[in-house]
Amino acid sequence: MEAFVKSIVNAIGSSTLKGGLLCSAISVALAAAIWPVVAQSQQQAAAAAAANTASPIRHVIVIVGENRTFDHVFGAYTPRQGQTVANLLSKGIITADGRAGPNFALAAQYMASATDPKRFEMAPGGKQPYPMLPAPNTGGTASAPSDTSPPPFATLAVAQAVEGAMIEPWDVVHLTTGATGVPQHSVDTRFGSNTYNLPNGPYQISRVGPDYDQYINSPVHRFYQNWQQADCSIDHATLDNPSGCQMDLFAWVETSVGAGSNGNPQPANFNDETTGEGATALGYYNVNTGDMPYFTHLARQFTISDNYHQPVMGGTGANSIMIGTADALYYTDGSGNATKPPVNQIENPLPQPNTNNWYTQDGYSGGTYSNCSDSHQPGVGALRHYLDRLPYKPEAKCAPNTYYLLNNYNPGYNGDGTVNTSSFTIPPSPVRTIADTLIEKNISWKYYGEGWNTFVKTPATSVYCNICNPFLYETAIMTNPAFVNAHLQDTTDLYTDIANGTLPAVSFVKPGGLLDGHPESSKFGLFESFVHKLVDTVQRDPSLWASTAILITTDEGGGYYDSGYIQPLDFFGDGPRIPMIVVSPYSRGGRVVHQYSDHASIVKFIERNWHLKPITHRSRDNLPNPIQLQTHPYVPVNAPAIGDLFDAFEFPRTP
Repeated sequence: MEAFVKSIVNAIGSSTLKGGLLCSAISVALAAAIWPVVAQSQQQAAAAAAANTASPIRHVIVIVGENRTFDHVFGAYTPRQGQTVANLLSKGIITADGRAGPNFALAAQYMASATDPKRFEMAPGGKQPYPMLPAPNTGGTASAPSDTSPPPFATLAVAQAVEGAMIEPWDVVHLTTGATGVPQHSVDTRFGSNTYNLPNGPYQISRVGPDYDQYINSPVHRFYQNWQQADCSIDHATLDNPSGCQMDLFAWVETSVGAGSNGNPQPANFNDETTGEGATALGYYNVNTGDMPYFTHLARQFTISDNYHQPVMGGTGANSIMIGTADALYYTDGSGNATKPPVNQIENPLPQPNTNNWYTQDGYSGGTYSNCSDSHQPGVGALRHYLDRLPYKPEAKCAPNTYYLLNNYNPGYNGDGTVNTSSFTIPPSPVRTIADTLIEKNISWKYYGEGWNTFVKTPATSVYCNICNPFLYETAIMTNPAFVNAHLQDTTDLYTDIANGTLPAVSFVKPGGLLDGHPESSKFGLFESFVHKLVDTVQRDPSLWASTAILITTDEGGGYYDSGYIQPLDFFGDGPRIPMIVVSPYSRGGRVVHQYSDHASIVKFIERNWHLKPITHRSRDNLPNPIQLQTHPYVPVNAPAIGDLFDAFEFPRTP
């Protein structure tokens, strides 16, 4: 390269350079000659960096669905001989055919009392078991198909036109089926005689109510609600459950506050159906009776984890951010400086006077930030006190006078790089992501989100999930058009890159709102269809398949019940278990791994495989890998600790 430049300079030096025009012409000629060589050199450097891995994996594809816990998906799963799994069935909570098991009472749900307007109670008293669960509710689930307001679609032709490129032709019909036939926000009478007679514990949805191909309601999945549902107290700690989380207030939180008050008073004539949920959270599906067919196939062929967790208590926004940052975001002045948000955007989970747990200020059009450095802030003191009593004393990770995002707000940027000025939007974020590390080390990456191309031009008409993209929040990415164009793309580009042999080393893949499996707005079978097509496409390319790991998970548990252990890592979580399926030539055999992990483990896998350092000094990827005891494999003895997912693979040993 150096010799090439010198030869051009020497040739130019033999001429008399007069006038700016000649100089400009020479500059253009020089640039035209040099930049192709520079570009080629950069491509070669990137290829070399991507190939310098700690394992045979040269491509990792992370596919993220929506809102299902591990027990909701794999609660009735039985692994192959020689493998064990911790789920509803193995614990005797249910039987293989979805009925109450001998230990059904282990998952019993309780009513509680939280009436003091000066206290948020993480583990409220006055607990009484439900005689029967509150009746499930339809919430916002569609009662009839519609081509103008799906899901579901009214006609196959429109469904095909909208989503035919993302799933196989024979799966498109499922976009037209599954409407409830019941009014929205009413008791879900699809449960028939079981509607008001559900025993107090988990129930198989497809046995006592709507089948797997029907749309169902979405439980509450917000930060303080999720902590309260878990009912964590050190007074309940045991050897197998040292965090003391009872997981027994799911139905009560659903019916007492639901998705929040948005600062409004409790409605008149308030009852168990007012929040539009009932006991939706206790529903699960049964792989033994035909539910989850494709994911069951993958589980039997490859590897799953039964100890993988959502990293934040609550919903999509904060949990999706963790996939990119391994950390939480905070409210800024738009220039990266922490400042106080508007009062109506600050969380206040204290019960309003004369109510039982109806939060003062919380909701998707209400509070979502907490200054968790100050124990006098609403809700903060109870959680900080609980963390301080844990034997391993996890650091809260709350910077002074900083208000952290706990739930869903729109990202600070629109798809075109302009600042998002709409209401309930977190300002542009200075927090580093794994993208910065990958760019600095010349390792290729892309975030493929379905509907991106439409979202950039007309956001309101797109199925794109803006809150799901952790890089859409970040100033360093979104203010650089070259980064945006190179790294944020549509899922149509994903299939083009696979076909052209240009798939990057690291790919994050997000289906749109109709296919992501989110209850109410999607079906989990549609997420299975989305994943099925992508996995098949990768496997049809032998060279690509030989060097690829596909990690399939959900953003969070969606508020559904789970019976697994929760390890508090900091103020923000962890939360309940969620599915993690690892599909690769190096993860075959139907194994179940038990190492404690969460979304930061995806970051740790990328960092270990490509020899990278943690994102920042405080991000969760600094935590050590868990040390496990054979007698208690789910509880790290060196807490707080999270794995890097390497235990899900069986790589050949190097000599």
